[in-house]
Amino acid sequence: MNVAIVTVGDELLAGTTTNTNAAWLSSQITERGSTVERILTIPDDRALIADYVARWADAFDAVVVTGGIGGTPDDVTVEAVADGLDRNLVVHERIRDRLLEKAAAFREENPDLVEEYDLDLDLDAAASIPEGATPLVTDAGWAPGCVVENIYVLAGIPDEMKATFAEVADEFRGGGVARTIYTPAPEGSLHDALEGVTDQFDVAVGSYPRSEDRPGRIRVRGTDENAVEGAIAWLRERVETTESPACE
Repeated sequence: MNVAIVTVGDELLAGTTTNTNAAWLSSQITERGSTVERILTIPDDRALIADYVARWADAFDAVVVTGGIGGTPDDVTVEAVADGLDRNLVVHERIRDRLLEKAAAFREENPDLVEEYDLDLDLDAAASIPEGATPLVTDAGWAPGCVVENIYVLAGIPDEMKATFAEVADEFRGGGVARTIYTPAPEGSLHDALEGVTDQFDVAVGSYPRSEDRPGRIRVRGTDENAVEGAIAWLRERVETTESPACE
């Protein structure tokens, strides 16, 4: 499966929010055997989002769009996806009922906060998804994500995004296999090993240089698990390796 990721948000482009979602999604999708072929960050621009959805829906097996959902005026992603797929935006009654319950519980648990800030939640906007879409509802967040055709719409808040992705993660299992080994060796010393392994095995290899606080990485990808495992074993015999860093 070839996949494109679109992260939406003015704050991402301004640098006021770090775009961790793209990196996390890429690693999750790759680990499941699919291939991320594009990553794009765009502003909260309804027409621009719709344009990429319309074009990339045909160009990729799946497009993951994250950010810009929630029902506030600057949350335009869901509407844009509906535009891009030429579908109407409809209020999903089951989602609306669920949000109504969550809103009532929030008001009961936080009466002072509700009174101080005069919270007025637009339930219809938050419960609207493209016609025919499958809602992705979790307890982690407010507005739901959804799946419509091959477009996966997820929240932008990282914890909410991860919880929503978990609902559809198995759909990204592909025929690809990927393995990573770690090495303290400088990238310049790996040339012969990297060239040799692709001569010996039907795999693709990527090398990522070490930094001050983490070792270098060699990532092997292929469609045959035996070939990938064989390539990893071959590399281990020729390249100094180390344990994976704790942050991985």
